[in-house]
Amino acid sequence: MRRFSSRALIAAILLLIAAGMLVLFQAGFLTPLQSTIALPMTVVQNWVATRYGALRDLLTSPREMTALREEINRLEAENAFLQQQVISLQEQAAEAEGLAALLNYARNQPENRYLAANVIGKDVSPFLRSVFINQGSDAGVTRGMPIVTARGLVGRVVEVFASYSRVELITDPQTAVNIKFQDARAEGILTARINGELLVDMINLEAPINQDELVLTSGLGAKYPPDIPVGSVVSIRRRDFDLFQTATIQPSVSFDDLQVVLVITNFTPFTLEE
Repeated sequence: MRRFSSRALIAAILLLIAAGMLVLFQAGFLTPLQSTIALPMTVVQNWVATRYGALRDLLTSPREMTALREEINRLEAENAFLQQQVISLQEQAAEAEGLAALLNYARNQPENRYLAANVIGKDVSPFLRSVFINQGSDAGVTRGMPIVTARGLVGRVVEVFASYSRVELITDPQTAVNIKFQDARAEGILTARINGELLVDMINLEAPINQDELVLTSGLGAKYPPDIPVGSVVSIRRRDFDLFQTATIQPSVSFDDLQVVLVITNFTPFTLEE
């Protein structure tokens, strides 16, 4: 009985204390005490949360880094693929533009027949300037046929094989082209120096040659058809004691960027051997 009475008494006291604390809390008397107790609890909670976050990051970071590296690798591969696609589209656009220019040139020169050919190689000799095209005797190409682009004269075929040919460029030192100046109507002979620079010699000293004047094939010598653009005048050297004046020419064709050319197939060159 005594043990039961003691327990009942303790329970009653605890209930009274709880009721009193509740009354005091509702009345606001425990607010300062609550703030005092909450401050160290907050500090403890922040410390525990910080340590927990660090431990969580330590455990999960290897997986996240692996996933991040995989994502970076995927994006780099996708970027490389897109860059390749852009380059391919740019090349296709440039090729289409070049073919359109060649087609337009052929339409504007209906008196000639043309065969398109791709440039497949360049001569490695430092003393020869020539390129190889993917059309040969099987396609009807013969030695001496002129080669042009939409911009102007390239050269002529000097060697023919079954499936390809070698084209001697007008920048080759062995080449000579009879030309005329569009405005002055004077004539001359175009040759190339060893460095590829184009010069026109044998120009009448009295001819009024102007800078930037267009230079065309004259048709003399029967090596090339007349009126094919060759280039424009960069500079003129005229001295009173010389018999002729000379001019430096900037070629119309960019020989470093040759990709597609046209073979004039209906022109028969004339040579002294014939």
